[in-house]
Amino acid sequence: MIRAYLWRGLKAGVLAGLAFGLFVALAGNPLIGFAEGIGADDHGVADGHHHDHAAGDGADGHEGGHAVSMAVTNVVSVGGSMLWGLLLGVLVFGVVFYFLEPVLPGTGAVRSFVLAGAGFVTLAGSPWLVMPPQPGVEQSLPEDARFLWYAIMAIAGAVVCLLSFWLYDRLEAGNHPAVAGAIALLPFSLLGVLALVAPANTFGGAVPDTIVRAFQGVVVLGQVALWGTMATAHAWLHQQDRTGTAESDFGTYPEQAD
Repeated sequence: MIRAYLWRGLKAGVLAGLAFGLFVALAGNPLIGFAEGIGADDHGVADGHHHDHAAGDGADGHEGGHAVSMAVTNVVSVGGSMLWGLLLGVLVFGVVFYFLEPVLPGTGAVRSFVLAGAGFVTLAGSPWLVMPPQPGVEQSLPEDARFLWYAIMAIAGAVVCLLSFWLYDRLEAGNHPAVAGAIALLPFSLLGVLALVAPANTFGGAVPDTIVRAFQGVVVLGQVALWGTMATAHAWLHQQDRTGTAESDFGTYPEQAD
């Protein structure tokens, strides 16, 4: 039975990874290149260096090399995103969904989106409370400290999500769903408390605040699109399996009850 869950997760992850990779290639990479260009230009001006672009073959060669470099970057982004989506699909919507499905709030497609929300909180939202995404700027915390606090916040996010699921499952039977849901959200306040005790991570650089906010918006939108697409694809695949035949390439499998 778990093989059917893994197969659904794999297909949903590859589809979401492809969509996310295209989003990064079309929106993320150009914005990052623009922000890095601003930082490089401002650094050059501050140091007293002025660069003149030569006309003719030199300019054409520079533009051609930049186009090839961007094309390679985009291909790597799409390929890497598909692999990342595949990994998330198998682990989150395959293994984790298989074991947590009975305690996930809601029924049917709602459970896919609840789990996607938990994945977003664990791998993105919670760590961003300490280290929000920044485009090519210097950070005060050393790399090992940033990695440590990313792991701490990610683990805390996963624990809080599990605690929330457990509370909702315990409270759902004797309370109105809205009341059970409101109480189940209380553990998320622990993430804010943990973020307050985390060391400050200041940022430096010449990138304007408007570009930083635009970059952060694109990153958030990309993560929401990744998890939303994965949840939508998984919910559709799950529904197809439930409403269609129980026979698959792996044989007959019983679905877990709602």
